[in-house]
Amino acid sequence: MRIGQGIDIHRFSEDPHRPLVLGGVVIEGARGLGGHSDADAVCHALSDAVLGAVGLGDLGRHFPDTDPVWEGANSVGLLTEVVRMAREQGFGCVNADCTVVADAPRLAPYTQAMIDRLTAVLGAPVSVKATRAEGLGALGRAEGIACIAIVLLEQL
Repeated sequence: MRIGQGIDIHRFSEDPHRPLVLGGVVIEGARGLGGHSDADAVCHALSDAVLGAVGLGDLGRHFPDTDPVWEGANSVGLLTEVVRMAREQGFGCVNADCTVVADAPRLAPYTQAMIDRLTAVLGAPVSVKATRAEGLGALGRAEGIACIAIVLLEQL
C-alpha cells in the first residue's frame, strides 16, 4: 500500500470568460481560475497525490507550465494520464479524499458530479468535500481556491 498527498491553489482569473472547472465539472456562473491549463485545482491536487504515492514527482515535472503543449489542457485528461502512469508502476487506486477550500462560489451543489467524474477516472471511490476559510487570508477573501487531496494506492 502507498499513500500520497497533493495540494494545489490557484487565484481567480482576470478573464471574465474563463470557466471555473473543479473536479472536471464546470461551475456555472462562477469566475474561473488562472493557470496554464484549465486550472482545475481538484484534479491537480489529486494528480500530485497519485504521483507522490508512486514516487514520480509532481504534476509540473510531467506537464510543465512552460510547455505550450499543455496550455489550456483538460486536467481530467492529465489525471487520466497520471493514473495510467501509476498502473505502469504496478499500482492502482483504492480510494481518494479531496477537500476544496473556497469561500466563493458555493460548491455543495456540484460535489456529487465531481465525485462521479473523479471516481470514473480513478476506478475507485473518491470523496469530495468543500469548506470555507471563513474570511481568513487570501482564500477567505475569495481571491482563489485551494484543494488538498489524499490517495491510497495498492500494488496490483
